[in-house]
Amino acid sequence: MSDPLFWGVFLSAALALNLSPGPDLLYVLSRTLGGGRRVGIASALGVCSGAMVHVSAAALGLSAILATSALAFSVVKYVGAAYLIYLGLQALRASGSGLQRLPQMAGSTSAWRAYRQGVLVDILNPKAAIFFMAFLPQFVRPGHGATALQLFWLGFLVVLVAIVVELLLVLLAARASALLRSQRAVAAWLDRLFGSLLVGLGIRLGLSERI
Repeated sequence: MSDPLFWGVFLSAALALNLSPGPDLLYVLSRTLGGGRRVGIASALGVCSGAMVHVSAAALGLSAILATSALAFSVVKYVGAAYLIYLGLQALRASGSGLQRLPQMAGSTSAWRAYRQGVLVDILNPKAAIFFMAFLPQFVRPGHGATALQLFWLGFLVVLVAIVVELLLVLLAARASALLRSQRAVAAWLDRLFGSLLVGLGIRLGLSERI
């Protein structure tokens, strides 16, 4: 496979995968609707930072543990599910009050918290680790350097595509949420939607099977 064809196939696959409405993307969009552009961008950067942890683990072969150990997979899965449900319950308890306070909470603390949560949401998703372990080796080419280095570089490119996709979607969602947050009733429903979505993602992760 020639280099242009190889990169065309790889980048097309990376774009398609990052446009799929998975837990990470839904989390970032939910955070954007709840907190606006700044929080959404921080959440996207957090999720992508967490993804780089999985990329590094895949390059070092550590993700194979999750793929082969039912116990390791279950522990990470249930911790991640519990964390998502916890975040969702917090949003449900806010009932719109969090959105109403956004003009006063727009400082770095809120964005930093969103970033940290984004990192944890991705790290505590075992399927993200297994995805990189299953997807990246398909594009490793003999004679193009050490396998670990190729895996890391390819994973970095997938995350780079994710950053571009998620930031564009954050900007679009933020424009809509800025109008909706000014209405208290709508703000309350956004909190409920955000909380319900996170709880649903947590339950879905907890019920997921190994692939």
